[in-house]
Amino acid sequence: MNDLFESSLPADDLELVQLLTPEGERIRHPEFDVDFSPEQLRGFYRDMVLTRRIDVEATALQRHGELGLWAQLLGQEAAQVGAARALRPQDYVFPTYREHAVAWCRGVDPVQLLRLFRGVDQGTWDPNEHNFHLYTIVIGAQTLHATGYAMGVQRDGAVGTGDPERDTAVVAHFGDGASSQGDVNEAFVFAASYNAPVVFFCQNNQWAISEPIERQSRIPLYRRASGFGFPGVRVDGNDVLATYAVTQAALQRARDGQGPTLVEAYTYRMGAHTTTDDPTRYRLIEEVEHWKLKDPIARVEAYIRRNGLADDDFFAGVAQEAEELGEHLRAACHALPDPSPLSIFDQVYAEQTPELAAQKAGYAAFLDSFVEVEEAGHGRHETREVAR
Repeated sequence: MNDLFESSLPADDLELVQLLTPEGERIRHPEFDVDFSPEQLRGFYRDMVLTRRIDVEATALQRHGELGLWAQLLGQEAAQVGAARALRPQDYVFPTYREHAVAWCRGVDPVQLLRLFRGVDQGTWDPNEHNFHLYTIVIGAQTLHATGYAMGVQRDGAVGTGDPERDTAVVAHFGDGASSQGDVNEAFVFAASYNAPVVFFCQNNQWAISEPIERQSRIPLYRRASGFGFPGVRVDGNDVLATYAVTQAALQRARDGQGPTLVEAYTYRMGAHTTTDDPTRYRLIEEVEHWKLKDPIARVEAYIRRNGLADDDFFAGVAQEAEELGEHLRAACHALPDPSPLSIFDQVYAEQTPELAAQKAGYAAFLDSFVEVEEAGHGRHETREVAR
C-alpha cells in the first residue's frame, strides 16, 4: 500500500526557465522569451554591479561598527534586478529586508537603506513616491500586505482595463524560509480566492538561515501554487534575462485580471544570511565554490563581451561608478546624525495617545536629569546625572 501511495506522487521536476547559461550562452525558451536590446543588457549589468557594491560596502560598514546589521544579497542580484526591471511605474512592491537591488531599481537612495540598518530611523523613503513599501522584518507578513493591496487595486478598477498606464500588478518578495510561514500560505488562499493581481516572487536561495530547503519542502516550491489553484514557475534566479521574462509575463497576467502567480527564482545566497550569521558552521565551502561558477554578473558580462555589445571603456566606466558609489555611501554613513532620543515616540500612532504622550514626557524629564560637562583644556565631553 505504501508503494501505491508513493507512486502517485508527482515526479521531481527541477527544470528551470533559462535564457542565459552560466557560460554566457544565449538560449531560447518556447514559452518565456524576450528580445533584449544592447542598452537593456548593459543596463542589467550596471544595475547588478552597482547593487553588489552597495552590498559589499554595507557589509564592510557593519564590520566596522557603523551599522547594527546588514542582510546580504550577494549572488541574488539577477533575481532582484530582473524582477524589478520588469515592473511598470504603477506596479507596487512589498519587499522583505533584503531587496536592496529592487530598491535601487525603484529609485530609493541606498543611503536611506543604511539609515534603517544603522538604526537612526525606521525607513525614510516615501513608499508612494517609489511604489516600493518599507522593509518588512516580520517573516512573511508582507505577502498578506501585498495581497490586501492587490485586492484594493482590483476594487479600484485598475485591473483588466486594457490601459497599460492604468492596469496595476503587485509583487510580494519573500524567501524560501518564509514559504513555511502561515502568513504566506494564508496570502496564497486569499489571493486565489479573490483572483488578486499579485505576483508572489520567492527568492529560493536554498538556506533559511541555517536550514536547507530540502528540510522545508519535499517538492519544488513553485509547485505548491497548484494546490492553491494558481500557476507557479521556476526560473534560474542567477539569469537576469530569464528572471525578467518570467516576471514580466506574470505581471502582465496579473494586470490583465488573470490572478496570482508564484515565481520561484532558484538562486543561491553566496554570503551570510545577515552579518550576525556564520554560514561556515552549516554549509560546505565546496557548495559555495560551485555556485560561484554561476555568478549572475559574470554570465552577463561574458555574453556582452562575446557579442561585442560593449567595449572595455564601458566596463571600466561601470567599475569606476561602483567605486565612487562605495565612497559616497561610506562618507554618507559616517555623516549620519544620531536621532533625538524622543523621536522614538513620533511614529508609533498616526495620532499620539494620552498614554504615549505621558511616556514621552516622562522620558524627556529623565533626559533632562543629565547635564553635559566639558573637560577643560581637552575638548572632551561626558554626561553626568544631576544630583537630586
